[in-house]
Amino acid sequence: MSRSLTGVSMVAAMAALWAGAAAAAPAPDEAAFRALYRELVEINTTRSVGSCTRAAQAMQARLLAAGLPAQDSRILAPSDRPQAGALVAVLRGRDSKLKPLLLLAHIDVVEARREDWQRDPFTLVEEDGWFYARGASDDKAMAAIFTDNLVRYRQAGYVPRRDIKLALTCGEESPDVFNSVKWLMETQPETLAAAFVLNEGAGGELRDGKPLALQVQAGEKVYQDFELSASDVGGHSSRPTRDNPITHLAGGLERLGAYQFPIALNPVTRGYFEAQARLSAPAVAADMRAVLADPADAAAADRLWTINPGWNSTLRTTCVATQIEGGHASNALPQQVRANVNCRILPGVPVEEVRQTLVRVLADERIKVAPRGEPGMATSAPPLSPKILGPVREVADTIWPGVAIVPTMSTGATDGRFLNAAGIPTYGLSGLFHDAEGSRAHGLNERIRVRSLLDGRRFLYEVVRRYADAAD
Repeated sequence: MSRSLTGVSMVAAMAALWAGAAAAAPAPDEAAFRALYRELVEINTTRSVGSCTRAAQAMQARLLAAGLPAQDSRILAPSDRPQAGALVAVLRGRDSKLKPLLLLAHIDVVEARREDWQRDPFTLVEEDGWFYARGASDDKAMAAIFTDNLVRYRQAGYVPRRDIKLALTCGEESPDVFNSVKWLMETQPETLAAAFVLNEGAGGELRDGKPLALQVQAGEKVYQDFELSASDVGGHSSRPTRDNPITHLAGGLERLGAYQFPIALNPVTRGYFEAQARLSAPAVAADMRAVLADPADAAAADRLWTINPGWNSTLRTTCVATQIEGGHASNALPQQVRANVNCRILPGVPVEEVRQTLVRVLADERIKVAPRGEPGMATSAPPLSPKILGPVREVADTIWPGVAIVPTMSTGATDGRFLNAAGIPTYGLSGLFHDAEGSRAHGLNERIRVRSLLDGRRFLYEVVRRYADAAD
């Protein structure tokens, strides 16, 4: 009897284990997405030794296997950069008169050295509810989701009202070397022509593990470097003069470090702080309302800066010294000294106006100020109309009931700057939620929460359909 009961118990236990395993196993479409995501993440697409072309080909193969006609996808790269391929594909819609919707994501990633990471950066690891790998978040999460969208739309026989374009591009992380969005806009602009674009640039905010705010990014600051230089004839260090270039530049940089550009809000950043004030602790909310006042409260802005440097960057143009070099020998007076000052300029502010401000703040005629690199691209923030925000609200309420929708401006730079400058409204929208530590993008042990990735996939699948089926 005992042996019989034991046998029954074992059978029951095994059945329970099998049932639990079946319950834990992902649905077929989720399993397929996980495989696609893993394949993309584990293809090295760093500039040094990687290949965007190989990743683009892998995603193209997924689209072709789903039934997308071969003529509706291309891999494009300049002849002198065969490893910098971008995938451009289209799911044809019913109304050719409507401009397409463009889904944009970059597939190149920042360098990562195995000896620096806790895990192999080019092997996707799922651990304690997180995915870890270089590109797990930036930006292969969105690239995988967008590719998966087209795969599932095609498999389901879905025909949108307007075309849905997909562009998986290369060079966003190293635009000083090559950027395929810039190259395509210069050589084949029709490939990226669209009514509007969904891109990286905004995510979602978790508080205590729960979704608090879903961000929609409209506009970004303009990137511009300036070279500050001072020179002299030099000489023997035993005979110092009053015109030491290092001393001149050091004094100017100290004055620049103490300077704050004026607070200047636009409709997007004003909406951001209004929304954040409703979500923040009372003291922080009071300071946010104070910077929204006219005139803005400088002391309140300073307190917000202490709490979150990103808030200060949202309020104003910023310029910060990032590199310095000078002198030619330890026993000689310097002949040259140079510093790089990186500015992130609010939309609508001319680059020359910022240069003149630097000259005024440095207050030293011995210091020359000149723009460095390509001039920053002047753009304006695209409007956050009901056409954009309505579908976001509808879909978000089905996944994260009651989550706040928060407009935001990117204080960094994305490929959206090339499209906005060309008059193509580009919005950052992902539905990918992060905690206060973030995704560690560009840093060690980059990660994304598994649930955030899967919820973002669900969100973008539905919101893209609503945009694609809209009448205008």
